[in-house]
Amino acid sequence: MKIIEKAEATRTLADYAEEIASGPLVVTNQGQPVAALVPIENADLETVALSTNRQFLDLIERSRARVSAEGAISSEEMRRRFR
Repeated sequence: MKIIEKAEATRTLADYAEEIASGPLVVTNQGQPVAALVPIENADLETVALSTNRQFLDLIERSRARVSAEGAISSEEMRRRFR
């Protein structure tokens, strides 16, 4: 992982993107991380968009908590109900 201070990040984004094959690049502002450039493997744009969407992640978290608290319907039961 490489770390660069925002004020020192003066090259083009394309230049930095070339370097991430060896690991993420974290941009800091006064030592605090503010952004990261990471390689994406085996994911399409929809997957990337959803995995960084706070509302979607909150929905998944609530759903998992509900399943833990109340249980879930099996896929077989769901098929039976919708036949």
